[in-house]
Amino acid sequence: MRIEIATEPAHPGRPNEDFVAASPNAVVLLDGSGTPAGSDCGCTHGVAWYASRLGVNLLASITNQPERTLTECLADAISRTAELHADTCDLSHPGTPSATVIAVRLTEHDIEYLVLADSTLVLEPADERAPVAITDDREAQVGSVLRQPMDAEATGTPAHVAAHRAYVEALRAHRNQPGGFWVAAADPAAAHEALTGSIPRADLTGFTLLSDGASRLVDRFALADWAQALTVIRDHGPAELIRHVRTAEHDDAEGKRWPRGKAHDDTAVATVNL
Repeated sequence: MRIEIATEPAHPGRPNEDFVAASPNAVVLLDGSGTPAGSDCGCTHGVAWYASRLGVNLLASITNQPERTLTECLADAISRTAELHADTCDLSHPGTPSATVIAVRLTEHDIEYLVLADSTLVLEPADERAPVAITDDREAQVGSVLRQPMDAEATGTPAHVAAHRAYVEALRAHRNQPGGFWVAAADPAAAHEALTGSIPRADLTGFTLLSDGASRLVDRFALADWAQALTVIRDHGPAELIRHVRTAEHDDAEGKRWPRGKAHDDTAVATVNL
C-alpha cells in the first residue's frame, strides 16, 4: 500500500488535538475533544496528550495482535490509556478528554474498519462506483437542537464563545449514554458502540480517513462532494485538501454562511492507495 498523511492545527503554535499514524498493516486517526477554554476537564494533561497516547496504544494493539478484533483492540487501548493518568486525573469527570476514532487493518484478503464518532472513512470502490463515506453521526443528531443558540451568534464574538461553552457542556449529559452518542474516553465499553465492518481488498482501490476539521469541506461547507475531494487528494495530496478548507474558513470567518463551533479546526487526512 501507499499512504500519504497531512495534519495541521487550527492555529499555529497551539497543540494539534488530531492524531494520525500508520504501520505496514494498519492506519489510525483520532480527533481529540475536551472542554472549551474556561471549563474544567479533570485532567492535567490535556486533549492532545490523550489523543496521541490513545492513538499509539491503538496502533500497537492492532499491529501486534492480529487475532483480536478492532473493537477489542480499541477497548484495550482505552484501558491502557486510562491507566496512564488514573492516579493523577479525575477520569470520572464529565469533561475528561475524549476522541473520535477511525481504525483500519489490512489483512491478506480483507480491509477491516472501525469508526467511532464523527470522523469519516471514505472508501473508493474498484468498480468506479461513487465513493462511500462512513461516519458515526449520533453526536450531530443529538447536537442539532442544542447548537441553535450557538449558531445564531457570529463566530468568535463573546456571545458565541459563551454559547459554544454552553453547547459543549450540554452535550456532556448525552456523551457515552444510551440514546446519546459515543466517543473513546476512559470507559472501554464505548469501543463496543463503534461501527465496524470488513470489505474484500479486491473491491477497493483505496480509502481515506478524515477528521471532521478536514471533512467539513464536504459535509458542512458543501463545496465539494466526496468524489471531488478525493480527486484533489489524489492529484495534489492531502495537504491541498486542507488548504481548500482553510480558504473556505477564512472566507467565512464569522460563521455567517456556515455556522460552526470553531472558525478553524484541527485537520488530519490519511489516504491509502492499494
